[in-house]
Amino acid sequence: MAQRSSHYSVYNVEQKKRTKINPMPDVYPDLPDGRFEIIYADPPWHYGGKMQYDKTCTIKHNGDFRRKVFISSAAFKYPTLRTSELMSLDVQSIAAEDSLLFMWTTNPHLAQAIDLGHAWGFEYKTVVFVWDKMIHNPGHYTLSNCELCLLFKHGRIPCPRGARNIQQLVHSPRRTHSRKPDEVRKNIEAMFPTQSKIELFARSAHDGWDNWGLDMLEEEPTLFNQAGSST
Repeated sequence: MAQRSSHYSVYNVEQKKRTKINPMPDVYPDLPDGRFEIIYADPPWHYGGKMQYDKTCTIKHNGDFRRKVFISSAAFKYPTLRTSELMSLDVQSIAAEDSLLFMWTTNPHLAQAIDLGHAWGFEYKTVVFVWDKMIHNPGHYTLSNCELCLLFKHGRIPCPRGARNIQQLVHSPRRTHSRKPDEVRKNIEAMFPTQSKIELFARSAHDGWDNWGLDMLEEEPTLFNQAGSST
């Protein structure tokens, strides 16, 4: 057998097999008809096919790549969307006159996240939460320990206000891939306890929230779960 000189020759077939495909005929189903004062979103950012590797991808540590090469990608966990596709979602249509958007972004997608918030009809205001994952990922420059939740505003801040002493920094161990700390949702509830709320790209239903996303498919055939309960 000819010597394989690159890990790319090893993972191409596996990459195609493991990449998650959106089962819907469109990018996403229609958004609900309601208007919400609090919108909480964790977009499935696309990384342009970029993979994560460990030392098994080097000839030095895996001669002729006889051992299985480690590869990881967000697209192996869920269908990802390009920023242009995310911008096509008419999120402004579900935003109340006075509303806030809490949006998670990875550090490489910071600029795209701000552009996305603007495309959805919101004005960027601040980094509202910094999540210390209490573990690090490799990075090109420094080790990656944190993830950011950005705050955008449409109109005015919804009233009445709740807690005003919520900490920006959240220390919470990283769990399954891309799962965000439950503390952040609870903090948003404490800050705005009476406002109408929806979570976009939701992984599961939560009481007091409307929930929308592909992962709701098993719970709701329409992918939209209203106020945390079946409709």
